[in-house]
Amino acid sequence: MGGALAGRTIAVTRPAAQAEALCRAIEEAGGRAFRFPLLEIVPVTDPAVFAPVAARLDTFDIAFFVSPNAVEHGLAGLHQIRPWPPGLRVAAVGQGSTRALGARGFVEVIAPVKGFDSEAVLALPAFAPEAVHGRAVLVVRGGAGRELLGETLAARGARVEYLSCYHRRCPAADPAPLLELAAGGKLDALSITTSEGVDHLARIVGGEGLACLSAVPIFVSHSRIAARCHLHGLKKTIAAEAGNDALLYALTAFFG
Repeated sequence: MGGALAGRTIAVTRPAAQAEALCRAIEEAGGRAFRFPLLEIVPVTDPAVFAPVAARLDTFDIAFFVSPNAVEHGLAGLHQIRPWPPGLRVAAVGQGSTRALGARGFVEVIAPVKGFDSEAVLALPAFAPEAVHGRAVLVVRGGAGRELLGETLAARGARVEYLSCYHRRCPAADPAPLLELAAGGKLDALSITTSEGVDHLARIVGGEGLACLSAVPIFVSHSRIAARCHLHGLKKTIAAEAGNDALLYALTAFFG
């Protein structure tokens, strides 16, 4: 099979439910997608978690979704109790979350067009101090996460509340197939999209495994992820913008 990635094996480490679109894109470009999830998503199913927020959903001005998982599991839990209030605006940080909201009928999504991190969100006019002062913002996320967004909005005078609708954990994974590819020179690249995923990789493969992976180019979507890779001795990081299209472009440019 021909294509820009012909003969290349790329390890895709996204959670299983979010990996397939990227895997298909790699395979359509002629490459082989090696699925190796570094995050396992466990949704919260107890209605009691959602009920207090659902009861006051129409008192919020903006609902911010931190990830596609937050969109999927947050909306599923809330919709079991009540429909979405027409006046409640939605916001997201990345293209994946924006697409997930669009697929569920949200036409107008407040989101950055570049940057795709908390800093980019906070720079948007909708989150400026004069826009959020006295407003109520619901942050839909998975367990504890980076606190910059909520803390900054609170400092700007917003009332911030969190809804944790899923949990992230390190999957039980066999590192042998991944390390065998790397040791045989048959693993051409690895993509990691979260700092937490880097820590899970280190836990799964161990010190010797990290040494085995040290020569493999690792494509990362943020400087924070690159810094975490370097902390674990993975120095060969390649910067790529967030999103499937941008990552595929970075891969084809690198190997082209």
